[in-house]
Amino acid sequence: MAVIAAFVLNAGLNFVLGIAIARMLGPADFGRFALATAGAVVLNTLLFEWLRLSATRFYSARVREAEPWIRRGLDRAYACIALALFAAAAVCAGLGIVVNPTPEGRLVMTAGTMVAGIGIGLFDYHAALARARFIGGAYLRLVVWKNALAFVLMAGTAWLFPQPVWVLIAGGVSQFLAVLPMRKVLGDRDLGHVSLLPPGQVQKTLRLFAVYGLPLIAANAVYQIMPFLNRAVIAGTAGFAEAGYFALAADLGSRAFSTLGAALDLLLFQIAVQAEEHHGREAAETQVSRNLAIVVALLLPCAAGYWAVTPALQALIVPEEFRGPFAGYTDLLIPGLLCLSIMNFALNPVFQIRRRTSPVVAAALLGLAVNGIGLVLLPRMIGPQGVAVAQTLGLATAVVVLGLRALTGSARLRLPGRDLALTAGACLIMVLAVLPFRGLEPALALPTCVAAGVLVYGALVWFLDIAGLRSIARERFPKRMPATAR
Repeated sequence: MAVIAAFVLNAGLNFVLGIAIARMLGPADFGRFALATAGAVVLNTLLFEWLRLSATRFYSARVREAEPWIRRGLDRAYACIALALFAAAAVCAGLGIVVNPTPEGRLVMTAGTMVAGIGIGLFDYHAALARARFIGGAYLRLVVWKNALAFVLMAGTAWLFPQPVWVLIAGGVSQFLAVLPMRKVLGDRDLGHVSLLPPGQVQKTLRLFAVYGLPLIAANAVYQIMPFLNRAVIAGTAGFAEAGYFALAADLGSRAFSTLGAALDLLLFQIAVQAEEHHGREAAETQVSRNLAIVVALLLPCAAGYWAVTPALQALIVPEEFRGPFAGYTDLLIPGLLCLSIMNFALNPVFQIRRRTSPVVAAALLGLAVNGIGLVLLPRMIGPQGVAVAQTLGLATAVVVLGLRALTGSARLRLPGRDLALTAGACLIMVLAVLPFRGLEPALALPTCVAAGVLVYGALVWFLDIAGLRSIARERFPKRMPATAR
């Protein structure tokens, strides 16, 4: 429960922080900030993601005691990459000061992007360590530190020095500082005892990490390059202000989906890993199938509900200069963001458990190709909104390709058809129930739509036991859950 609480807190504060920064920077500078932030995420994915993935797959409380070289290999790799990237950032900053000493200069912005990438990588790595050991309390404290520091440093910087590069650097520093109070809790006692390590074990471990993680990194990099490319295209063709409109809609939407999906993944994937460790591969695949049903049962109503409340959210919390474009872009982006979340948190774990991650790369590349074709054709036909359509089409293509690979062939995953059908039907009933309230005054429409959606969908989940969620709730709270009338 601490992990879920951490993600709810993280989502809420990130949502508020994004709105605050957009308000203080304005559309054009927020467009620059969002483009650089997307670049930092790409850097983090390319350089550090393999360490996070390896930590969640190969590190655990048992490994911490029995195989200390796993953690030593992770720490050594992170330190080397971070130092190299910091050196590159220092060179870029120095050249930027000489060539174009302004906060908007490309070299200076690149340096800020690198610093932000280092901070993101450090935080994600330590969060993965906490996840792998199932220490939810430490994870919650880590998230609290990160959000508190990010809000103070980033919002404060945007208020005092409203230039994107300083907000970027403040974001990277906040994630770095958040790790410091948690290093003792997340540390390993045996890391200093080099004599305990078998000869060459760290090098073998790093090779294992690379073989496992590189295909997933390639796929994740493609999915991060896609929004970076799309924002760059909008900025180049329609200006940074239009890129800011697109970025705010994309960022807030992706946080809504990724927060819930990642919270589920933190729990469900580790359960599948434990099932493999104790009961074998077949048990792990069975658990992954159950996980898929749970993820879809919670993400699909999230997408439908987010669409239903978008007009109210726009009127109540989106800065005035972003209104109008925000709702238009959000409506076009929601299906693609749902597809991306299903890939990351429902389909990718199938191939992670099998340690055959090349299909993930193939699906991502096909999605990027469709996105690229859309960028060439659609903006000419329907304007900047064509970029959002291109992104959605690319992500939809990728999820179809990856789903076919997971659900066909001799090693196909058993699809939980009943649960998926019930989820779709329950979501449709939920949407029909909230539609009459969507046109109310925003202050009334938002709570009414949320309450009606939760009540209708929650009741259907409970009585139909969709994805086994009622059974899970009873197991978690055996004395509090009443028996269903028969």
